[in-house]
This record gives sequence, C-alpha cells and structure tokens, in this order.
Amino acid sequence: MPLEWKHSTEGVDWEELSALYRAAPLGEKPPLHLQKVFSNSMFTCFVYENAKLVAVGRALADGGDCSYICDVAVLPSHQGTGLGKQVVSDLVEMSSGHKKIILYAVPGKEPFYRKFGFMRMKTAMAIFKNQQQQVEGGYLSET
Repeated sequence: MPLEWKHSTEGVDWEELSALYRAAPLGEKPPLHLQKVFSNSMFTCFVYENAKLVAVGRALADGGDCSYICDVAVLPSHQGTGLGKQVVSDLVEMSSGHKKIILYAVPGKEPFYRKFGFMRMKTAMAIFKNQQQQVEGGYLSET
C-alpha cells in the first residue's frame, strides 16, 4: 500500500494524532496540545496510509545551531516495518544544516537511534513538570 508523506500541519486531524500517541503507546497527548507543539516545530512529518495517520514525528529547530527531534510515533500495526526508521531519517535529513541534532527517546530505545549516529550525551539535563514520575519511568536519574 502506498504511503503519503506530508511535512505540513495543514489538514491534520489532531484527534487522530492524539489517538496515535495513545496506541503507540506514548501516553496521553491532548489534541490542542499537539496542535500547539507541532505548529511551533520547524520540521514535521506525517505519514498516511489510505488517508489514515500511521506515523509521525517532529523537530524543534532554530535554523542553524540546534534541532531537537521528538515525538516520533508509529501505530503498532506498522511498527517493525521500517517506517519509524524512515521518519527519523526524514527528520535528520531536514535537520542536516544544524550544528547539532538532539533526540529525545523512550528509555530502552537507544540502540535503535544509535543506528542513525546518535550517541548518549553526558551533559544533558532536564526539568520536568513531574520529576518523580520521570525518575520512575527511567527518563531522569538523580545521579
């Protein structure tokens, strides 16, 4: 089945996108929140099959110094097909003019992203709205 790739937020069904994140499963991301963050991202990638959203990703970027890839998700029915790899490759390519490309991923997925040349950062730090939940989820370490 042919896939349709879009790089614009025009015509996106934000409810459908929210459902994709729940199914992926990457948690609850409300439609209005998704509309805001995707609209504020320099690079976006939406993949459709028969008019159904099956994969997505975005990158926040400043046009020269830093591009930050996040929110890559693929429907479970399409996971393991190479589609996630294509989305990440697409976002890396769009970000190629930046001095650094940073990626935020689910703990345990690091081997997948190493295939693209990503390496673990020793200096990255973060403040989350719910710090303890992120520690418990393996996203943050107190050490």
